[in-house]
Amino acid sequence: MAFTGPLEDRVAIRELLDANADAVCVVDAVAWGATWAADGVWELPDYPQIGKITGRANIVAAWTAAMAQYPGIIFVSTPGSIVVDGEQAVVRSYTSEVFDDQASGKTTRDRGRYDDLVVRHNGQWLFKTRRFKKLHREQ
Repeated sequence: MAFTGPLEDRVAIRELLDANADAVCVVDAVAWGATWAADGVWELPDYPQIGKITGRANIVAAWTAAMAQYPGIIFVSTPGSIVVDGEQAVVRSYTSEVFDDQASGKTTRDRGRYDDLVVRHNGQWLFKTRRFKKLHREQ
């Protein structure tokens, strides 16, 4: 089953996805960083120039630098699966992004998938690992 575990935890994890997406849209590095565990890992294998980033501070620094290229971005995240097992959960979500590509001058629409491990730390759900897969791009 795609959604298992206590409803309260699944709602809190959905709110984690939503808080992360909102922080992208308003370009709030503090709020975006607050969705990550201190020892988090962000993997972007479809973007070898970025690759794998470890540690919240490094993740936020890389994200902040990248966001400068995408003013006015709209980022939406929709959960496909949330499986809670105690203090951790495996989450799959799908993303939809629309932004003006500064390099090409074109409006770009990206679709992707995140495969995540989230953990509960001091009562708060946080991203421990996020692995992104690009699924579709339209310009």
